[in-house]
Amino acid sequence: MDLQEKLNQKGLRFTEPRRIVLAVLEESQVPLSPQTIHERTLENQADIGLVTVYRTLDLLLEFDLVRRVHSPGDCHGYVLASPGHHHTLVCKTCGRAVEFSGTGDLDALLESIEEQTGFLIKDHLLQLNGLCPDCQKGKK
Repeated sequence: MDLQEKLNQKGLRFTEPRRIVLAVLEESQVPLSPQTIHERTLENQADIGLVTVYRTLDLLLEFDLVRRVHSPGDCHGYVLASPGHHHTLVCKTCGRAVEFSGTGDLDALLESIEEQTGFLIKDHLLQLNGLCPDCQKGKK
């Protein structure tokens, strides 16, 4: 289901600012901060405020259409999310982000953690950092 369908179900509109923020994210292979998204909208002659970018990202997160990527010492970045349960792998050199499937492989680990701690785990965030194939070969 795409954003427009999800918005319609909630009685919300697919506004031009929402379309533009999605377009900026679609053009990028690296996580973008809200400030960078805002700058790119301005470069494309779109008059969207930074607050609108933040609100749009919050809405896209709510509908699982973007994924927040954590960067050390920086503001969070955002990438488009694939449908289903996925996690993110980020290159430490060039910043490229790719998703990988979040299959049931973590179930045993999560159950073990619940048994050890007494916590009931409701959600998790898994992000791996490494070197992409190009950076391993010194291409970037």
